[in-house]
Amino acid sequence: MDLQKSMTISASGMTAQSVRMRVIAENLANANSVSPDPFTDPYRRKIVSFSSELDRAMNVDVVQANKLNYDQSDFGTRYDPGNPAADGRGYIRVSNVNSLLEMMDMRQAQRSYQSNLNAMEAARRLASMTVDLLR
Repeated sequence: MDLQKSMTISASGMTAQSVRMRVIAENLANANSVSPDPFTDPYRRKIVSFSSELDRAMNVDVVQANKLNYDQSDFGTRYDPGNPAADGRGYIRVSNVNSLLEMMDMRQAQRSYQSNLNAMEAARRLASMTVDLLR
């Protein structure tokens, strides 16, 4: 495989994982949000989906962050009868973000990003060694 193609593939993986990390950071920032009133939903967790697309210029398949989906799991509830957003029973709805799950996803995205970076650095070193041999 051409070294430039392998660098393109690694760069696309790094870009996709950085989008994923940005969305996870947004989820974590809103993990403790509550609905502002009994009739409005609190923050809903976002999930990034990936797709494989053909880069016609390089003739390689690259990964891209395809679109954001919303986690359709139920919102949590918390008993807080003094809150103006509480329903008739005294419960407020809280975000469906699980901080532990988000931290695990963040760690996985970081590792994937680092793996792509290592592959890119290896391709750069091979290209540099090839230039040195040609001198």
